[in-house]
Amino acid sequence: MNKDKKAIALEYNSEEQDVPQITASGRGVVAERIIETAVNSNVEIYKNEELVKELIQFKVGTEIPKELYEIVAQILIFVEEVDSVNSLDN
Repeated sequence: MNKDKKAIALEYNSEEQDVPQITASGRGVVAERIIETAVNSNVEIYKNEELVKELIQFKVGTEIPKELYEIVAQILIFVEEVDSVNSLDN
């Protein structure tokens, strides 16, 4: 176990939400479980240590703060592009 490992899960559905929300957050074993769950669910993983440092201070269910919109938007674009490529492969 890596006690320094941190993970955040974000959820965003543009039809139901105005802003992405933090749906899971943790360190150590909890972070490992968040990552394992994402892998097992075929959820894209985006690594950004600086963003995790910012988001880990917020509670689960919190909408991301406005000052982080730009970086999270870049992540959402990345995920959308990966999903598009994966759907072409199927």
